[in-house]
This record gives sequence, C-alpha cells and structure tokens, in this order.
Amino acid sequence: MTLIEDLETPAVLVDLDVLERNIARQAERARAAGVKLRPHGKTHKTPEIGRMQLTAGASGLTLAKTGEAEVFADSGFDDLFLAYPIVGADKAKRLLALSDRIRLRVGADSVEGAATLSPAFGAAGRRLGVLLKIDTGLHRVGVAPERALETALRIAELPGIELAGIFTHAGHAYRQETPEGIEAVARSEGEILVAAAEVLRREGLAISELSVGSTPTAAHAMKVVGVTECRPGNYVFHDLSQVSLGACALSDCALTILATVVSVAVPGHAVLDAGSKTLSTDPLRPRASGHGLVQGGASRLSSLSEEHGVVEIGPGESFRVGQRVRVVPNHACVVTNLHDRIHAVRGGRVEAVWKVAARGRVD
Repeated sequence: MTLIEDLETPAVLVDLDVLERNIARQAERARAAGVKLRPHGKTHKTPEIGRMQLTAGASGLTLAKTGEAEVFADSGFDDLFLAYPIVGADKAKRLLALSDRIRLRVGADSVEGAATLSPAFGAAGRRLGVLLKIDTGLHRVGVAPERALETALRIAELPGIELAGIFTHAGHAYRQETPEGIEAVARSEGEILVAAAEVLRREGLAISELSVGSTPTAAHAMKVVGVTECRPGNYVFHDLSQVSLGACALSDCALTILATVVSVAVPGHAVLDAGSKTLSTDPLRPRASGHGLVQGGASRLSSLSEEHGVVEIGPGESFRVGQRVRVVPNHACVVTNLHDRIHAVRGGRVEAVWKVAARGRVD
C-alpha cells in the first residue's frame, strides 16, 4: 500500500475518515428533517463517492450538465436530477437517450428553454420531468416568485414535458458574514419555495417536489415545513470557505492538496508546486483572503500563478525546500475538476485512487 509521503506532487488527497463522517452527518440531518437528500455530484464528480452517498441514504444524485449525467449513468446511477436550465435540441436528444436508462429530471427557468426539449420527447411519446427554478435571492437564474405561475402554466402545456416540481439554490448565503445571516437566508429559501408551490397548486398544477440546496443553508432550509428534498454538494469535502462561513470546523475539511515547497528564496515567502492549475483562483467566501491555508499553521497562499503558489509565511513558522505540506483550498468543488485522480487516504496510507470520471464534462 502506497504511503502519502511517496506520492508525487501536487496531488489531491481525501481523508476517508472525514469524508465518511461528513456523508453520515448530512444523511442523518435529512432523515431527522424528513426530507430526501439528493447531493450535488459536481463537488466530487466521482462515482465511488456518489455510491457512498447512496449507501448512506441519498435518494439519488444532483448534477449540472448532460455530460455529467452520461458519465454517472454509465457508472450505474439510475436516478439523476440536472439542477440546471438545460437548453437545446442537441441536448434533448441526449436526454431522451438517457431517459431510456434512468429516472431523469432537469431544471428550467423559461418557457423558451423548456420548449427546446419538448419536440424530442413529444415525438417519442415520452415525458421529461422538469422542475421550475425559482429565484429566492441569488439573482443568477430562476424566475422571480411572482412570475412562477405564468411560467409554470405555460411549461406544463408543452408536449413531452411533465412539470414535476420547483427548486432553488440560495447561493447568496455565501455573502453572509454571520451564522444568523445564513440561517435567515436558509429559512427564506424554504419559505419562498413553499409559498410558490401553494400558488401553483391552487391553479391545479401537481407540484410534488420542493427542492432546496446549498451546504451553508441545508441544515435550516430542509427543516422548513413543505420542503421535500435538499441538494447540498460541498459538504462531502468542505473547504476553507465553509470554515470561514461557520458551516464547519477546519477538522471537517476532507480534501487537501499535497504540495512540495520548491523555493524559499524570497524572505517571508515560500513557493509551492501548486498554482492556479491545481487550486483555482476562486476567492475565499464571504470575504476574499488568500488562496488557501497550509494545514497545521497560519500560513496562507497569498498569490497564485499557473504553476506557483506563493505562501505568506505566518508568525513563528518556517519552510524548507523539499518540505511536503497539505493545503486546504478555498473552494473544493473546483479542485476536483482540475485533476484526473483523487487519492483516498487513511492513517498516512493511500487506500484507493479514484478517477474523477466526470471531470471536464461541461457539455
């Protein structure tokens, strides 16, 4: 069995003890709240981790792109929701082929978008399950709550389309600077969705699914009466942003990047062999501050270029050329998409090497 110290760097490590604990904790939260857990697989893009989530009680997986769904379907996953406004006749053909093999639902936030999927399914005498996305405050995609009814009624009339529910993503929770602020966003997320569902149901629409999601808001949003499903993703790994937001402790971060110190030539700085192609340049949430934390101390990466990670050395700390360190990234979800492999480790040893099977499937 390979030792961590024998790995070439940079390498992505996932601590199995922490990963398993994170998965079990979120599954128990969902059970206690009486909602289905449908984790977002964009965080890990790895079938092995998806199977661990299903074994712990998840009802299925959430993904973003058709290409991701094809990878997971090929790996035996049979219940997927694409929480993204899928648009285009080309995508519709691929979705139709997928629906031959799995239970599939997709997101929409416009009649025009859903109408591009309708002809393929209508011509085949099939119905594609669609969830209408409601904007609960992020203002990225999703219809405003007051426009939900007119949009839902028109989508429900499209041939080959079945309006199965509504969903949202309260990503604006990542801007909140206190736990109280995050809780308020979470409760609003659930309450806006429940209120929208009541309006749609009064007009005869059979809205069965009310799906919320995000790691910071999950614990509170899933408790809102009427919510049926929750879709957090980042919780499997957590990251420095989740720590900064108060969503987890540093000890809950399962994913780190093993890197080597390649230079200490500049006083006060050390340079790692892990730059933006390894860590990404995503800012820390909710307040930007560096590009990752060197585990076990206070030193942070102050800047990244493509292959260089510059560490601003913390008080009383020192680094030497050749030293191995582990970096907790700002945003774990992006890290997995930058790497071919994840090393699953426990107690200083590599227990498995997992292919990031859906890496790069942005289609």
